[in-house]
Amino acid sequence: MKLIILDRDGVINEDSDNFIKDPSEWVPIPGSLEAISRLNQAGYSVVIATNQSGIARGLFDIRTLNDIHEKMHRALSSVGGVIPAIFFCPHGPDDNCECRKPKTGLFTQIAGRFKTGLQDVSAVGDSLRDIQSAKAVGAKPVLVRTGKGERTLSNPDAQQELKDVPVFDNLSGFVNDFLSKE
Repeated sequence: MKLIILDRDGVINEDSDNFIKDPSEWVPIPGSLEAISRLNQAGYSVVIATNQSGIARGLFDIRTLNDIHEKMHRALSSVGGVIPAIFFCPHGPDDNCECRKPKTGLFTQIAGRFKTGLQDVSAVGDSLRDIQSAKAVGAKPVLVRTGKGERTLSNPDAQQELKDVPVFDNLSGFVNDFLSKE
């Protein structure tokens, strides 16, 4: 199976330290939706693995999260793309769940749903926890500079984890490079 895993906030859409709490706050990063569409056209299933602790924090509920995702699906559909599955962690940082990245629960769910190993699967994120969870399951971590990417790159504590991790300006840059090597 040809599979790509993406983080949501900061990779597909603009991120906010105040959380994306409403569909009106969900704004795609220029070129990200078209990049997903190009992956789809090349035969890739693109899925999302995202921490959504705003639910645990009481900033929004599941219905609102579904509305945000519906907006994303419609916008993606308008450029010929599709995301067949979104895996999310609704827990807060202190809940000690297995699904909150950097733990591997979301990735394990993806592997189970798609009945595939993740060893050759690229996982694109903008934070250290995205990189850590991808590495922990043997996926190929990729960092983008959008969202929290620049902050992640400048974090001295992240340097060892980021060694040998490819870095791209944005999702579109990653997809251009990735598809050119097929």
